[in-house]
Amino acid sequence: MNEKIFGEKEILTDLLCTQKHITSSYNTALLESATPEVASSFHGILEEEHGIQEQIFNIMHSKGYYPTPKAEEKKITEAKQTYRESQPSL
Repeated sequence: MNEKIFGEKEILTDLLCTQKHITSSYNTALLESATPEVASSFHGILEEEHGIQEQIFNIMHSKGYYPTPKAEEKKITEAKQTYRESQPSL
C-alpha cells in the first residue's frame, strides 16, 4: 500500500484553505440573512472564524511556510495610481 504522510506544512496549508472556505461561506450567509438577529449570529461566528484563520496564518508565517515579502515602493506607487485612475470623477 502506498501511504502518503503529510508534514506540518501540508497540514497547516490544508487548515488555512479550509478556514478561507469557511469564512467565505459564513460571509455569504451573513450577507443573505433574512433578519437582523440571524445576521448578528452569523457576524459573531464569522469574527471567530477570522480569528482562527489569523492564528493559522501567523503560525505558518512564523515558521516560514507563508512568506510575505515586502512590496517594492515602485509597485505600491503604481497600484495607488491605477486605483486613482479607476475611480469615477465626482
